[in-house]
Amino acid sequence: MIAARLLNTALSNWRWPAFEILIALHLLLLITGAAALAIQFGPFHDIDGWQAVLTGMVLVSAMAIQNAFHRVHLASAPPSTIMTGTTTQVMIDLADRIHAPNGTENQSGARRLVQMSTSMLCFAIGCGAAALLYNRVGIKCFVAPPIVGSLPLILRLIGRSRPVTQS
Repeated sequence: MIAARLLNTALSNWRWPAFEILIALHLLLLITGAAALAIQFGPFHDIDGWQAVLTGMVLVSAMAIQNAFHRVHLASAPPSTIMTGTTTQVMIDLADRIHAPNGTENQSGARRLVQMSTSMLCFAIGCGAAALLYNRVGIKCFVAPPIVGSLPLILRLIGRSRPVTQS
């Protein structure tokens, strides 16, 4: 994560599109780690073998970049990689909705509850879809993360290419 943060800072200082470059790097790591390495070497029967370790470390690097660009560029959105913390916060906010401390309603807590609950629901749907996909196509399901990972970059680039119209 330190390297991702330093890269983001350098890219920003050079006035390069840091967000897009970090997403592209994330996508590249998903393609090599999730797709190429996992399909080539998986399923891993020896989890301590170099193939499994290399695949895992490439995926950990992709997740570190995802964490870094999320915190820097999407700080107001709920975390996309920290489900334990998100689940804990949702439970705290639910408890506060049931019995608000000091008899007060917290509007920011209510908004956060909706945002984080949506994030958890999407995570659960993604887990279910991944399990079904793995059941249907096996290890080749690792082609899906790079496809899904490319969507933010594609949407960002499409948004930049649209001309701004004045009314």
